[in-house]
Amino acid sequence: MEPAQKERTPFADIDGLPASMSAMLLDALTEMGRHPEIRRVRRVAFEALSPQPGQRLLDAGSGEGEVARHLAVETQPAGEVVALDHSASITAAAVSRHDGSAVRYVTGDVCAMDLPADGFDGVWCERVLQHVDSAEQAIGELIRVTRPGGRICLIDTDWSSLAFDGMPSGLGEVVMAHVRGHFTPKQHDMGRTLRRRLVANGLTGITATPVTCLFTSPESAAVVLPMVNPRVPEESWATPPGLRDEWLACVDAAGASGTFLAVLTIWVVAGTVPG
Repeated sequence: MEPAQKERTPFADIDGLPASMSAMLLDALTEMGRHPEIRRVRRVAFEALSPQPGQRLLDAGSGEGEVARHLAVETQPAGEVVALDHSASITAAAVSRHDGSAVRYVTGDVCAMDLPADGFDGVWCERVLQHVDSAEQAIGELIRVTRPGGRICLIDTDWSSLAFDGMPSGLGEVVMAHVRGHFTPKQHDMGRTLRRRLVANGLTGITATPVTCLFTSPESAAVVLPMVNPRVPEESWATPPGLRDEWLACVDAAGASGTFLAVLTIWVVAGTVPG
């Protein structure tokens, strides 16, 4: 995750958190990557990026490295993946999980990468731009390090699409008003802005695919949506006293009755660097 944040989400400065909190966030990233809906988003993104044998790829904001290792399989033989993340602790965790594939793990800032120009055949950047202070600067860096004719694939969330059913709508609106910019970044509409950002930067062959994630139980939703996760410590909530417990009680009741529903759209947008 990246350093300059629009708002101080829990991912703003993982290395500055207590060790127990950093470990919890790493576990959350790992669990999220295993979720069927996130895997569905990633399948769309793999098709959009279309990694090929022999390519050199960058995973910008690589987390614990699962995607980078998957990309490395697709680039063999003779290919390589550079997995870049701002967090030293998350990078160390990625190294500890390395499976021997052709992945090189580095720390760095996606807005100012210490990487040569035109050095990659393709770039993957998943759910990072919603957190950075300047998405334009970050996209400029991703384009800079990609060779002409290379492919850039951006995956990001449109948090403004988040909707619930089965709980009192008024209560949900109040809760979201408090947690926006805390559990979710201020740049809540990043996903749907990706296409115009690539158009503005002159990329060609642009594809844009909205993937609506569906969660029909609180347990499934809690993996991706912190505002329905009772394991998130109470001190991490930005709600007035009592509101968290009231909301989670309604979530539990909706789960018990089978009426719980949550939807969230994640966008997959890809384009080719001109030249």
